[in-house]
Amino acid sequence: MGILLGLVTALTWGGADFVARFSTHRIGTLRTMFYMQFTGFLLLTLSLRWLGGWGHLADGSGWQPWAWGLLAGLLNACGTLSLYRAFEIGKMAVVAPLSASYPALTLILSWLGGDHLSAARLAAIVLILGGVAVVAGGERVPGENSKQPAKTNTRGIGLAIAAAVGFGVLFWLLGVRVIPRVGAIQAVWMIRLTGAFLTASVIFSAAQPMRLPRGGVRWMALGMGTFDTLAFVLSNRGMQMEQVAVISVLGSLYGAVTVGLAAIFLREHISRWQWTGIATIFGGIFLISR
Repeated sequence: MGILLGLVTALTWGGADFVARFSTHRIGTLRTMFYMQFTGFLLLTLSLRWLGGWGHLADGSGWQPWAWGLLAGLLNACGTLSLYRAFEIGKMAVVAPLSASYPALTLILSWLGGDHLSAARLAAIVLILGGVAVVAGGERVPGENSKQPAKTNTRGIGLAIAAAVGFGVLFWLLGVRVIPRVGAIQAVWMIRLTGAFLTASVIFSAAQPMRLPRGGVRWMALGMGTFDTLAFVLSNRGMQMEQVAVISVLGSLYGAVTVGLAAIFLREHISRWQWTGIATIFGGIFLISR
C-alpha cells in the first residue's frame, strides 16, 4: 500500500508543478506560492476533524510538535519558492529533474543517521550527482550576432538545485522526526500554515498587491493547492508504512511526470547532453528504490 501511495504522490505532484509553471508566468512566484499554500491550508483546516483530528498539536505534548512542524514548513517554503521561481525563469524539462534529485541527499542523511547504504544505492547517489552536474552545465545558445561566441543557458538551474537541497533535508526530517512527533496529516497542516504566513509576510513587506486570482488563475490556484496538499498527505501516510528513502524516491518521480507533460505540451528544446543528464538522474532514482 505504501508503494501505491508513493506512485500516486508522484502523479499529483507532477500535475501540480506543471500547472505552477503557467501560474508563475501570469501572477509571479510569490502570489502563486501564497495561493497554493493558503488553498491547501483552508482545505485541511475544514477536513482535519475527519482525518484524525489535531493529533500531537493538541494532546498536551507541549511546544515540541509545533516547533518541528514550523521547521518543516520553513524548509518546504524555501524549497517551493526556489522551485516556483525556477519554473518561472527556466525550462520545466530541465528544472523538474534537478529538483527531483533530492532523494540522494535524503539517502545520505539517512545513512549518516545509521541506516545501511547498499552498493546499489551508493552507485545511485553517484549517478544522480553526475546527472545533476551534466544538466547544470546548461545548453549552448547562439550569441546575439554571428561574431559573438555561444553562451551557456543556466537560467533556473541554481534555484532548482537549491530546491532539491531543501526537499532532501525536509523529507529526511519528515520521516525521522516530524511525522512521529506531529502526525502525518497534522504535519502537512503545519507546512501549509507556515508557508502561507511566510509568503504573505514577504508579499506585504515588498508592498506587492494581494489581489485574489481571477479567471483561469483562480482554478490553477485551487488545483495546485488541492493536488500539492494531497501529495503531501499521501507521502506522509506512505512514510508510516514504508522506509522513508523508498517513499521519497517514489514521490520524486514527479520530475518524470513534469518532464513528460513539458515535452508533450510545451515542446521545450533540450540539448542532447542535458537529456543524457536527465536520464542519468532518473536512472539513479530507480536504483535507489531497489
